[in-house]
Amino acid sequence: MPSSAGPSIDTITEGGRVTQVGEGQEADESAPPLMTFGAPTAGEILAERYELVEHINNDSAGRLVWRGVDVILRRPVAVVLRYPGGDSATEMLQAAVAASRVIHPNLVGVYDAIDEAERAYVVREWVDGQSLRDLAAEGPLDPARATAIGNAVASALAAVHATGMVHGNVHPGTVMISDEGRVVLADARTDGADSQENDIRAVGGVLYFALTGHWPHAEAPLHGATAGHGRAAIPDAVRDASGGIAAPRQVRAGVPAYLDDLTMDLLDAEIAPPSSDVLAAELARLDVPAEEEHYLDNSGPLRFAAETEDEPSPLAAAGGRKVAVGIAGLLAVALVGLLIGISALGGDDEDPKGNAGAAPTASAPAGEATPAAATVRKLAVQGVRIIDPDSKNRSEVDGADKVIDGDEDKGWETETYRDRPNFGNLKKGMGVWLDLGEPHSVKSVQAVLSATGASAELLAGSANPPSSSSGDKQLVASYKTHIGQPFEDHDGTTMTFNGFDADTKYQYLLFWITELPPAEGGFKLGVQEITVQGS
Repeated sequence: MPSSAGPSIDTITEGGRVTQVGEGQEADESAPPLMTFGAPTAGEILAERYELVEHINNDSAGRLVWRGVDVILRRPVAVVLRYPGGDSATEMLQAAVAASRVIHPNLVGVYDAIDEAERAYVVREWVDGQSLRDLAAEGPLDPARATAIGNAVASALAAVHATGMVHGNVHPGTVMISDEGRVVLADARTDGADSQENDIRAVGGVLYFALTGHWPHAEAPLHGATAGHGRAAIPDAVRDASGGIAAPRQVRAGVPAYLDDLTMDLLDAEIAPPSSDVLAAELARLDVPAEEEHYLDNSGPLRFAAETEDEPSPLAAAGGRKVAVGIAGLLAVALVGLLIGISALGGDDEDPKGNAGAAPTASAPAGEATPAAATVRKLAVQGVRIIDPDSKNRSEVDGADKVIDGDEDKGWETETYRDRPNFGNLKKGMGVWLDLGEPHSVKSVQAVLSATGASAELLAGSANPPSSSSGDKQLVASYKTHIGQPFEDHDGTTMTFNGFDADTKYQYLLFWITELPPAEGGFKLGVQEITVQGS
């Protein structure tokens, strides 16, 4: 089976280390593994590449989970083995192959999926850290951190949903936080029993759990977990006699009103949820440092409730709950302004004007709504060309327009290079240069490739020299700013860059390819489509 990259299976924490265990729950220690052949041993090398180092545990399906090392790339990996392979391992392997269609920094990477008949195994990224389930067991998270985690999960889902797939397994056990603070979503399912809408509503559940330490859904939260099942047990939400859940602000103090409303909207079956990309954009707007949490209280509710006619809040436009609008909304804004004015007048008594030490405010005047956040959309690419600085015959620069024509079945492709993936050691690389027409804030850049195994990076610059060998050399030499999340090592056909600086605008982007995947007769790559999301 082909190598792949994407979401992995669930995690538990052992001694501060995250280990992938699957199915959203820790295995019952009394459950025997499904192994009927010889047990793997430390030091054994699978597929002449993956060395088994330490047996971690068995997951809830009886699969063996090992910590290993990729002896070629010298990186730690998690290896999940199932006995036997063949039909018994079909779902596990299908999940890995499906995951190969998405690359995203908030999804756990899957590197390989192999069936050897007597056993099958999936090799995936090893993550040091802990699950949200275990993190929140220490106590509810502050609103800023909960928002950041919700933003990461929504961003991961947006990448999954863009391919038409469903994750189907979003809950605190499949959300992991690495020791470096990276948030990743794991354990996508492939049984087709869920929907994208349920994925989005599950983000509401994740936010609710992060803010309160309780799970808001009546069903068992971790696919078969029952009360008292070790780490798998999650406290149920506080409910009234009819089964309705208490809002986060009723459970604990300090939850901003807007974040409380947003969470409850996502959990309300009567309110149509936004798409995952719109939700990610809204949570990104609210993803502020902890010391700036007052932003959620002061600006959040007003921007959500009183959007302008020409530029609505993305979430309000998607059908979320609107806090009082019209006359009531204007009165609310006026009241905020009045309270700020009273606060200013109540300053230092020694100042005759009553405003000594008062900081200037950015509040909107009474009766005037705070400007809404810019809507994230697909940006039009005004110009595109192939950058090939190390070639004199320029035979590969035609067909660049196919990269932005909206048809993933047609694209630009390199020639076939022999011997080595780095363009046969003849070139430092090739790239696709994009002109957005004018500077824009960029949310994400997605490249759909023809095959797995390529390496590339995203660069930005200001130069726009003529299309020639010398011009391309000048352009590559000046484009030194790496932007978005880099993907130097990956095995997927869809490469997504995000994590852009919200305060920086870009006009010229360079998708720079450094290694080609294997192809008949050598190494070759096609770039089928590149899309840019931003405002």
